[in-house]
Amino acid sequence: MVHPSHPGNVGAAARAIKTMGFHDLCLVAPRYADVLDLPEAHSLASGAGDVLASVAIVPTLAQALAPVTMAFALTARARMLGPPPCDIRQAAGLSCEHLNLHPEGQVAIVLGTERSGLTNDDIALCQRICHIPANPEYSSLNVAQALQLAAWELRYALALDASLPLLPVTHGHPQTGNEPASGEKIQALMAHWEQALVSVQFLDPHHPKKLMPRMRHMLARNALTNDEADMLRGLCTAMIKTAGKR
Repeated sequence: MVHPSHPGNVGAAARAIKTMGFHDLCLVAPRYADVLDLPEAHSLASGAGDVLASVAIVPTLAQALAPVTMAFALTARARMLGPPPCDIRQAAGLSCEHLNLHPEGQVAIVLGTERSGLTNDDIALCQRICHIPANPEYSSLNVAQALQLAAWELRYALALDASLPLLPVTHGHPQTGNEPASGEKIQALMAHWEQALVSVQFLDPHHPKKLMPRMRHMLARNALTNDEADMLRGLCTAMIKTAGKR
């Protein structure tokens, strides 16, 4: 982050990258020298205090990029001169390819000031210009929000490459109620269901027509779980009981 002026954005940026599995945040000549100690930074970090505590502060972008082997200058404006442009998804893919080819390499996303973004001199230090496709009539993103989007694209590309899970997983014992109901359980449900429909006079057992086959097809399409089958059995019991009281 080049010349960040709002402590809250620094805290929000720390939180943004931690949620995506990253932890290296570097500030170039922030407006407040004690930005990491300011209450607003800590408030918006919200659980990412460890990332905030390890933030590096350097005087120049050149110093920040010294160990970096591929840097993307994130900007909303088209530039007549400078490195070749790409969108943020392409940048994530290029980053993944670069790290596969150069395991010791480092990739950086460079963001400018909240008010004016990156200068041409800042961009000249990067290998690529990077854009977030946004509403052309209002493409200005808060710097921490832009960093969140960039971090998400990077995580997604890296997770796909490493075959990491993209959905939350539970590490406890499997819930048997969520397992598919067996054929035997479905047949018992259908018998109970038919009895319940007769009890509430929705089904005429002497003229059933095609009601039960249609009901069977409807339930089969939904691939009922054990819990769902039990729930419907409970509904059948309540229907029969209520009909009996009448």
